[in-house]
Amino acid sequence: MKQTLALFPLIALLGCGTNTPPATEPAPATEPAASAAIPDSLYWTADSLIDSLERKHFEHLRQITFGGDNAEAYWSFDGQKLVFQANVPAWGEQCDQIYWFNPFTDDLRANKPTQVSLNGGRTTCSYFLPGDTTVLFASTHLGDTACPPVPPHVPGGKYIWPIYPAFDIFVSDLKGNILKQLTDTPGYDAEATVSPKGDRIVFTSMRNGDMDLYTMNIDGSDVKQVTTDIGYDGGAFFSPDGTKLVWRASRPKTPAEVKEYQDLLKIGQVQPTQMEVFIANADGSDAKQITSLGQANWAPYWHPDGKHIVFASNHMSKRGFPFTLFMMDTDGKNLEQITNSDQFDAFPVFSKDGKYLVFSSNRGGNGRETNLFIAKWKE
Repeated sequence: MKQTLALFPLIALLGCGTNTPPATEPAPATEPAASAAIPDSLYWTADSLIDSLERKHFEHLRQITFGGDNAEAYWSFDGQKLVFQANVPAWGEQCDQIYWFNPFTDDLRANKPTQVSLNGGRTTCSYFLPGDTTVLFASTHLGDTACPPVPPHVPGGKYIWPIYPAFDIFVSDLKGNILKQLTDTPGYDAEATVSPKGDRIVFTSMRNGDMDLYTMNIDGSDVKQVTTDIGYDGGAFFSPDGTKLVWRASRPKTPAEVKEYQDLLKIGQVQPTQMEVFIANADGSDAKQITSLGQANWAPYWHPDGKHIVFASNHMSKRGFPFTLFMMDTDGKNLEQITNSDQFDAFPVFSKDGKYLVFSSNRGGNGRETNLFIAKWKE
């Protein structure tokens, strides 16, 4: 499992070249705005990549990035834009940067999306703020404008994520002008997302020496700690009504596991191969573990009905691969498999109206490219 996981691009599991499509697939037409009366068949051009199991919920499927590593795409409040992180050599960057585009009108095979992160360093975990004229994201640029080094993989060693202490959270307009720095504490501050109510931000911080969740107002004030148990807490999202949180977490239990976890933190690393999904009230009360599937269960996101959660997992694989999308009730019951790729499907995010699901996948690409796909969802 650990060796297989290490083959994935860093962006594909951190969360927060040009691909040539199959010759049998026609070139995608530009998708119209939602109000335009143009048949679906003219712009949904990746239906051949839908597995038969997936047709229960995927009415149509479209690939919307083409080459490199693209992940963590999140919708604007009006549902017309996506902001995401990517490392695409053809775009001239050396590590993850933040971009936004309109998935219904912009063709990223023809044009580079608008880049928001313009100050260097590595960036991650972007999200729209209310009004859709600003986004937040984490960046290491104040520590160094160069891309920070990625820890080398040790053959036979354990798969780890780097936890760069220079990460802080910033607000930028859509042209890349940084308007405000929201965090300024020693150590990692990243993985920030915004409540659908538009009043609070949840993020992961190491300010107390552990990887815990915190919330704050959208201006950075009134910071409150949400989790306190030892282990990595990250990738949190507010429920549609803003009253609850869902997130991924590791929970080392034995003294040896705790020591290993803490020793890795001391050198800015965390091991993400054992994670489960948790849910709690927005203030951290009544926290519950809702999966006990084993291996890596992560990237949870709320269905707009507030009654279901979609997430990525490799619990069915004996070798740690592939990663597959699942959906479940908020108590962990009624687990349902959503995707059936033999590769990597992760970072599922519903549009606020529930009509679309955007996610990252290796399907249809070259080698280990990770692209964004948008599915037209049906219940």
